[in-house]
Amino acid sequence: MITTGKAPVLAIDGPGGSGKGTVGQILAQRLGWHFLDSGALYRAVGVVAKRENISFDDPPALAHLATSMRIRFIPQTDGSAATVLLNGEDIGDLLRTEESGKLASIVAALPEVRRALLQKQHSFRQPPGLVADGRDMGSTVFPDAVLKVFLTATPEIRAQRRYKQLIDKGFDVNLPRLLDEIRERDARDAGRAVSPLKPAEDACILDTSQLDISGVVERVHDLLRERQRSG
Repeated sequence: MITTGKAPVLAIDGPGGSGKGTVGQILAQRLGWHFLDSGALYRAVGVVAKRENISFDDPPALAHLATSMRIRFIPQTDGSAATVLLNGEDIGDLLRTEESGKLASIVAALPEVRRALLQKQHSFRQPPGLVADGRDMGSTVFPDAVLKVFLTATPEIRAQRRYKQLIDKGFDVNLPRLLDEIRERDARDAGRAVSPLKPAEDACILDTSQLDISGVVERVHDLLRERQRSG
């Protein structure tokens, strides 16, 4: 439980396609809490770096970019992808491409970028509370979160979910290639030296392969209420 007097945090971690973003947005809306999509921060660094011709072999320049970004998330009431404003520009669609996922995985492996984004992530922690989704929210960024949940699902299920999400957005994607990329990113994220993808020791692990979004939302909300009552 939180003992610091800071705003409470619900940390939802997991690999891409596990449902953490949708679940996080719905719960943020239900609770009236702020929302942080930490993966979008890394995607934004990657996308803007490529747009501004910043070398991915220049960690200091990438870290400076991460520090200077002004980013805001507006969760959607239907659970669809949050609106992401970068310096006032809506870049949400740019962040949901296959390429942006690759770029995010590259910059997320750089300690300089992770350090630069840590303070920015902490700044989202404001009353009455924060729902933070990502890959290391509970294990690294918010170790005193009131509840840590790690969502997972098979790579095949996650690829199908991401495929549908991208097709619905009008993107031209290939399902077998998407599955390969998800497996490759899982391996990179789990094997990186800094904040590897893994559940926090005290996280509640929930396999969402056979659950719909509403079922996951209710389960996580129940866990949060139990944790708050016990505190």
